[in-house]
Amino acid sequence: MTAPDHTAVRVALWRALHRQIDAPPYVFDDEIGLRLAAPEDGWRDRPDMDPRITSPMRAGMVSRARFVEDLLDEQIGRGVDQYVLLGAGLDTFAQRRTDLAARVTVFEIDQPGTQAWKRQRLTELGFGVPDRLRLVPVDFEVDSWWERLLAAGFDPSRPAVVASTGVSMYLSGEANTATLRQLSALAPGSTLAMTFMLPLELVGSGEQQMRRFAEQGARASGTPFISFYGPDEIVALAKEAGFAAAQHISSAELTRRYFADRADGLRPAESEQILVAVS
Repeated sequence: MTAPDHTAVRVALWRALHRQIDAPPYVFDDEIGLRLAAPEDGWRDRPDMDPRITSPMRAGMVSRARFVEDLLDEQIGRGVDQYVLLGAGLDTFAQRRTDLAARVTVFEIDQPGTQAWKRQRLTELGFGVPDRLRLVPVDFEVDSWWERLLAAGFDPSRPAVVASTGVSMYLSGEANTATLRQLSALAPGSTLAMTFMLPLELVGSGEQQMRRFAEQGARASGTPFISFYGPDEIVALAKEAGFAAAQHISSAELTRRYFADRADGLRPAESEQILVAVS
């Protein structure tokens, strides 16, 4: 059986680790991803799971997930009934948030091997793949993800929430611009939440060593970081692509929302930030 990529597994494990080792209240509660990944015994002893060294990355993963699902909850309340995840990985919204998932059609876009693996794991764990969850396999080298999404039943005439987290840094600038242009043409009232990576020089000195470590790991696994944006740059790019409005959500804002009263010092990394754009 084809396995998901290492990055998707790492994100799922960090999300579970937050629930297992950090103090409540939990920013995000997801151990289903851990069940999907089914890592070998001793996974918590891996260097990339070090509770102290990787805590900013762990906090970043759970805060971006919480932000996206808070946004989705808000938009569902306004009648939006389509949710698209670009590069879905081991996302578990459809299994965890059955209250919200019952009110939307979820379209998870990812590589064919990852999608085949996930479909099998969901079946093995007893979740299955209900009609409201559409796994959309896309070979990004040869397929149009947009055409595949339409073929899976997406209705471009109705508003949607689109989440693209942990993807833009792996794509070329041209590919990111093309994606923004495509998504800006969604029905009015649609919302995009997309993470982006700051250039190293915009990251505080205390985080730069961890960032270099992350970039080295990405290169070693064959998925190097290649695209970086300043906040003003990404907002301008979204507006130029055709979005009616766009704003930057900083790591400081995520800290204020989700970590302000924590006594354990858990804080999200500065390197990854969020763009929210509305069509």
